[in-house]
Amino acid sequence: MAAQHGQINVMLAIHAKRTTAVDMQKPLRNYIVQHYSEREAQDMEEDIEEVNRMRSEVERSTDALEARRDLLQRYFRALSVMESRFPISSEREHINTLHFTWYDAFRQGRKGTQQNIHFEKAAIAFNLGAVQSQIALSADRTTPTGLKQACGAFQAAAGVFAFLRDNISMKAAGTGNNSTIDISVECAGMLERLMLAQAQECFFEKVVADNKPSLCSKVAKQVGSFYEEAYAALVLPPLNQHMDRTWVAHVQLKAAQFNAEACYRAALDLHEKENIPEEIARLKAGSSLIAEARKQSKGAAVGPLQDVVAKLETNIIRNLERANKENDRVYLMRVPTPDSLPPLTGAALAKSTPAADVLDASKEKMFAGLVPDSSAKALSKYTEMVDDIIRTQAEKLQQESEIMRVRLKEMDLPDSLRSLEGSATLPDDLRDDVEAVQIDGGPSGLEAEMRQLRDLRRVNEELLAQTEDQLEKEAREDAQIRAQFGTRWTRPQSSTLTKTLHDRANGFAANLKQAGDSDARIERTIRDNMQIMSILDAKPIESALPTLGRPMLSLDGNEDQIVGALRQRLTELEQCASQRAGLEDMLKEMRRKDNILPKLMTTSGSYEDLFKKELSKYDLVSQEVFRNIENQERLFQQIKMHNEAFSAIFNLEDFKSQKEKAYHQVQAAVQKYREIRENINEGLKFYVTLQDAITNLKQQCSDYVMTRSIQCREMMDDLQRQIAGLSFTNDNRPARTYPSVGASAPAPPASHGQDSSYYHPAPTGSAPGYAGQLPARPPYYAGQNQPGMPPPPYYSQPPAPPQPPHQAHIYSQPPYPGWQGQYYNGPPAPQAPPGSQPAASSQPPYHAPPAGGFFSHFYKQ
Repeated sequence: MAAQHGQINVMLAIHAKRTTAVDMQKPLRNYIVQHYSEREAQDMEEDIEEVNRMRSEVERSTDALEARRDLLQRYFRALSVMESRFPISSEREHINTLHFTWYDAFRQGRKGTQQNIHFEKAAIAFNLGAVQSQIALSADRTTPTGLKQACGAFQAAAGVFAFLRDNISMKAAGTGNNSTIDISVECAGMLERLMLAQAQECFFEKVVADNKPSLCSKVAKQVGSFYEEAYAALVLPPLNQHMDRTWVAHVQLKAAQFNAEACYRAALDLHEKENIPEEIARLKAGSSLIAEARKQSKGAAVGPLQDVVAKLETNIIRNLERANKENDRVYLMRVPTPDSLPPLTGAALAKSTPAADVLDASKEKMFAGLVPDSSAKALSKYTEMVDDIIRTQAEKLQQESEIMRVRLKEMDLPDSLRSLEGSATLPDDLRDDVEAVQIDGGPSGLEAEMRQLRDLRRVNEELLAQTEDQLEKEAREDAQIRAQFGTRWTRPQSSTLTKTLHDRANGFAANLKQAGDSDARIERTIRDNMQIMSILDAKPIESALPTLGRPMLSLDGNEDQIVGALRQRLTELEQCASQRAGLEDMLKEMRRKDNILPKLMTTSGSYEDLFKKELSKYDLVSQEVFRNIENQERLFQQIKMHNEAFSAIFNLEDFKSQKEKAYHQVQAAVQKYREIRENINEGLKFYVTLQDAITNLKQQCSDYVMTRSIQCREMMDDLQRQIAGLSFTNDNRPARTYPSVGASAPAPPASHGQDSSYYHPAPTGSAPGYAGQLPARPPYYAGQNQPGMPPPPYYSQPPAPPQPPHQAHIYSQPPYPGWQGQYYNGPPAPQAPPGSQPAASSQPPYHAPPAGGFFSHFYKQ
C-alpha cells in the first residue's frame, strides 16, 4: 500500500508481481524446426529474439512507469500471437521445457509455476494493471491536469483487471499450489472495483471545487458504493485469509467515509432549501457511519486516512449542532429517523476503460508466417459464411433490378416520357442494326457501289475486247501469208488452233452479259425500294420516329402535374437503383478488406463467438438492402398509379401502335438494304475474279501470237531460200527442219534476241518442214472449274442445254499443249464420224449455279 501524504485523500496502488528468468529462444526455435522447417525457423529468428528480449526486460522492471506500461502491453500482444502457434504444456508434442514462475503480489513468499502460456499472460495483465495504478498514484491531483491523468490511469487499471477476470483468470487457475491468488477471478474483480472507487474519488475531488452540494452527494455516494463492493470481496474466501489487514481496514473506512460524505453534502443542499429536519437526519446518519467504521478499523488504518475521516466527522458534528439549535429555536419541526429517509442515489462517472484495444494482437506481424491448421480451417469456414451473406444480398439486389426493368418495359417507361419530349428511342438491337447500316454508307451510298460495279464490268469488257483483237489480228496475218505462198505454206491455219480460246472468250462475254442484266435488276431494286430505305439515312434515326403529342382537349388541365409526378417517381427510382449499386460495391469492398486471420491466431475464446461478432458488421448492409427493396416496391406502386393516369390522358395505346409500325418499317428497310448490299458485294467479288481469268486468257493469247510470229519468220526464211535456189546439201550438214511452235530448236543467232525455249528439234521420223503428224488435240481447249477460273456467276440463269463432252483443258496452264515440247508431237487427232457435230464444251467456263438461293428471285418466270 502506498499513500500520498501531501494530499487530502489517501489512495492505494498495487505492487507488481515478481518472476524468475526464462530463456524462450531455444524452445521456440526447436518447435518451429520440428513442426515447420529449418528455413522457417531462420525466418523467425528476429521474432524469437524480440520475444526473449521483452521477457528479460519484464524480469528486471527497472524502467520508468510509462515505459514499463508500454513494454507489458507489447509483451502481452506477443504472447497472444504465440498462443495459437506455440502450445506450451507438459505434453510430448508441445513445448514442454518452458516453466513460468511468478510470485504473489500480496504474499511475496508464495509463488506458482506452470507450463501454461495463460499463466504468463495473467501475470503480465496483473502487472499492467498494477503499473497503471502506480501511474495514477504518482500524478499530482492538486492540479487539473494531474487529476485528469490520475482518473484516466485508475480507469485503465480497472479495465485491465476486468479483462484479467473475464478472459484469463480461469485459464491460469491451475491446480494445487501451482498458481497464485492475486490473479484469481475473485481478486481481479475486487481490484477492478477498488480502481473504479479511486477513479470516482478523483471525480469527487473535481466536483467539490465546483461547490455543488447535490452533485457532490451523488458522486460521493457512488464512491462509497464502489468501496463497499471491494470490501465485500475482501471479506469472502479466498481473499479473507490472503489480504493484509490494513487493506481491509482501508477499504472499509473509505466506504464509510464517502457514504458519510454523501450524507454531509446532501445535508448542505437541504440546508440551502431550509429543510432542516431532514438535514438533521442526514447528518446523524453520516455521523453514525463514521463512528461505526472507526470503531471496526481502529488501529488498522493509516494515520493520514484517520485524519481525513476525523476532519469529516468534525464537520458533520458541527453542522448537526447548528441545525439542532435552528430547529429548536425557529422551526420546531419533528426530525425523522435516519432509517425512514429515502436512500441517496449515486452518479457513476467512472467506468472501466476497455483493455481489449490496447491488448489486441490482430495487427501484430510477429510470427505471421506460421499458420496452424486450426486457424486455416477456421478462416475457410468464416470465408464461406461471409461469401454466403454477400452472395445472398447481391442476388436480392440483382433480382430486384431485373424485376423492375421488366415492369418498366411493360409500362413502356421511360420511353413514353421521352417520346413526349421528342426523344423517341429504338430497341437496342434495332438501333445497332441501323448504326451498322449508316457506318456502311447507308442507302445513299449504294449508288457509289453501283458505279464501282459498272466500272469493273467496263474493265472486263475492255480486257476481253483486247484479247479478241489479238486473235483476230493474228488470224488476218496468217491468211495473208497463206494467200501469198499458197500450198508451200504448210503451217496449220489459225482457226484450227484458236477455237478453244475463242470459245472461252465467248463464254466470258456471255458471263458479262448475264452479269450486266443482274446489275440492271439491282439498280431497279434500288430505285423501287429507295423510298423505303431512305429512313435509314436519318441522323439520328430517332428523328424519323413518331413522337407523343399532347391531347387536343383537356378536361382537367392537369397533364403537366401528372407528367411531373411520374418523372419525379422515376427519378427517385433511379436513385434507388444507384443506391443498390453502391450497396453491392460496399459488400464487395467489405469482403475484400475482411481478414480475420490475425484475430483467429490470437483469440483465446470460441471461434463461433468470434464469427458471430465479426459477421455482425454485415448486418447494417443487409438492413440497408432490405430497406432499399422496400423503398423500390413503394415507388413502383406510385409509378404504376401515375402511369395509368398518364396513359389515359395521352392515349398511349395509339402511340404504341404507331411506334411499333415505325419499328417494323425500320426493320424492313434494314433487311432490304442488307439484301441489296449482299448482291452488290457478290457482284464485286464476281467481277474481280472474272478480271483475273480474262487477264490470264489475254496472256495466253499473247504467248500464242508471239510463238506464231516466231514460226512465221522461220518458215518465211526457209521458203525464200528455196525460191532463190539456195541449197544446203553441199555444206556437209543435214537439211534443216522447221520446228513447230514451242518445239525445241538450236538457239538462233544473238541478233534474233529470242529465248532458246522457242526452238526445239523436229521429232524423229517426221517429215521435214510442216509435214509432221497433226496434234493429238487442239492447242487451246476449254476447262471446267480449274484453278484460276472465276467461280460461277453471282446471278442465277436458266441452266444451259447439255453439251457433248470434250477434252478438258486447264486454262491457267500454258496456252497450248507442247509449250514445253513439240508443237506437233502427239498422235493424230481422232476423226469425227461423218455427219456428227463438232465437239463443244459441256458448259461455258462461268456457268450458272443451280436454281434457287438468295438471288433466284431475279429469274423467276
